[in-house]
Amino acid sequence: MIVITEFMDEAAVREGLACRDVIYDPSLVDRPEALAPLLAKAHALIVRNRTQVRPALLDLAPNLRVVGRLGVGLDNIDMEACKTRGIAVCPALGANDDSVAEYVIGTAMLLLRGAYQSNAAMVGGEWPRNRLTGREISGKVLGLIGFGGIARATAQRAVALGMSVVAYDPFLSADSPVWSQPWGKATPSSLDDLLAKSDLVSLHVPLTDDTRRMIDTDAIAKMRDDAILINAARGGVVDEAAVIAALKAGTLGGAALDVFEAEPLKATAGADFADVPNLVLTPHIAGVTVESNDRVSWLTVKNVLQHLEPAQA
Repeated sequence: MIVITEFMDEAAVREGLACRDVIYDPSLVDRPEALAPLLAKAHALIVRNRTQVRPALLDLAPNLRVVGRLGVGLDNIDMEACKTRGIAVCPALGANDDSVAEYVIGTAMLLLRGAYQSNAAMVGGEWPRNRLTGREISGKVLGLIGFGGIARATAQRAVALGMSVVAYDPFLSADSPVWSQPWGKATPSSLDDLLAKSDLVSLHVPLTDDTRRMIDTDAIAKMRDDAILINAARGGVVDEAAVIAALKAGTLGGAALDVFEAEPLKATAGADFADVPNLVLTPHIAGVTVESNDRVSWLTVKNVLQHLEPAQA
């Protein structure tokens, strides 16, 4: 049995997993009492980022052989527990790179220009032209924290728009060939230098003990007062209270948060973001477009079947 607890492309479920025993119910992520009896029969589990694949869940799935991750982040999956039990974990590597990269660039342009949140004023009879003079993205410095596949896709688009790119990635040496791509170069940087020189800072790191709240009050203080911060990586990487305080104080030029320390964002936590200037909030959607959902879903189907039916896949 293949159990799918969160949404994926229905054609991939219907066609890619045809003639197999499949339970596809995106509501299962919020109904653990309904999920538990299904896990007893499951050989494969397909999840996004909200299903917590921890030892308690794995103990309910004695026959589980593979976990398909509809995306790339693995902080909701206990990798060590899966390894101990001989369970393969298959993220959909590369399948949503373009969607996240476009989100970062598009949102950066929106925040720099500052002209696209004037509907209420316009409808009310105002003509706020003078106060809506924004900035161009061309000529700006993009700082990427992490330089994996998504960051490189973002850098490619940034270079095409006339930006220069600096990046911090402690896992890449300064002479790595990754820094030079067919579309141009990114300059390796220390984190402090990146924060100091960048007009736009975008996060592209997993959530680990080392990255948790790496963008805090001290880090923001090293940034330019007009800098833009974008987090479409993992919520816990950013201290949300520090971002709110900086935006209100005018020591940060703008921010976009697609991910949050606690998801989904509840009304009580969301109230903290009310009336914060030049802020964009989105519901962990940067990597989800019609196109990327199709790619992620079909790649996950392929990954899962390769482990369940290696001879046929």
